[in-house]
Amino acid sequence: MKNRQYLLASRPVGKPTRENWEYAETEVEGLGDNEVLVNVEYISLDPAMRGWMNEGKSYIEPVQIGEVMRAGGVGKVIESTDPNFSAGDYVYGQLGVQAVAKISTQGLHKVDPDLAPLPRYLGVLGMPGMTAYFGLLETGQPKDGETVVVSGAAGAVGSVVGQIAKIKGCRVVGIAGGKEKCDYLINELGFDAAIDYKNESVKDGLKSTCPDGVDVYFDNVGGDILDDVLTRINLRARIVICGAISQYNNTTEVKGPSNYLSLLVNRARMEGIVVFDNAKHYGKAAQEMAGWIAQGKLKAKEHVVEGLETFPETLMMLFEGENFGKLVLKVDS
Repeated sequence: MKNRQYLLASRPVGKPTRENWEYAETEVEGLGDNEVLVNVEYISLDPAMRGWMNEGKSYIEPVQIGEVMRAGGVGKVIESTDPNFSAGDYVYGQLGVQAVAKISTQGLHKVDPDLAPLPRYLGVLGMPGMTAYFGLLETGQPKDGETVVVSGAAGAVGSVVGQIAKIKGCRVVGIAGGKEKCDYLINELGFDAAIDYKNESVKDGLKSTCPDGVDVYFDNVGGDILDDVLTRINLRARIVICGAISQYNNTTEVKGPSNYLSLLVNRARMEGIVVFDNAKHYGKAAQEMAGWIAQGKLKAKEHVVEGLETFPETLMMLFEGENFGKLVLKVDS
């Protein structure tokens, strides 16, 4: 069987380009013990992938030069040497940017395409949904009546954060780019207000939409927006650092918060969230979120792009703000 893969060819400086990838066609090797062969159908494209391309210490080992690019995915088992998995099973795991994955069954999870569309297991029922759930509820600890602000609010993580905050009785303000996304947050997802960072001052928007200040800020972008929110935080506020997409492709030093003394003045807390720390509780979170979906309290939106060969350009949609919802690559057969 032939496989099609994208390997990391070089470490990018600034924005990744097609030259940072090597497209390869290889022969699929035979299975070892407790391995499966998976026909990959959908690949998850996430901002975290940019960090995995960098060399250096992080919460996870970097992808090595010449390795298949790491990515979550869902697909159908073709062959298995593990009695717990059979041909025909649909599974989710770190399948990589490739058409066929030969992988260990450790960390692989079965999914049911009859309960939800396969791309949903890469979004609200996958890593982004888990990140939103634990980042907000465990780290942000929102309370009924508090004001929650989330940046990157129309993205895979931010859109779920805002909806969970509403479920928990909070007033929710989203920051997103463009009128269409802001209208979606308010009219479809039930946010109380939205700030269009592309067409208005975030600082002014926060003054008008958060007159009583900010109790919880879920940060997906970093940079100037983080600084602006820090000027509006309340006593004992919680700032959840999930990502800093505005800084990932910098060719200069990462911009840290210049208004960090607001944390001191307000006795506030800023804490990072890495979703893998909560792996043993994924089942509980997925069950609760599936219940919210069934009740119509939690909505999901996927942005699906077709064609494995489009991977280098499709990944960049994340950093240009071009995706609307969870960005997923559909692998052509």
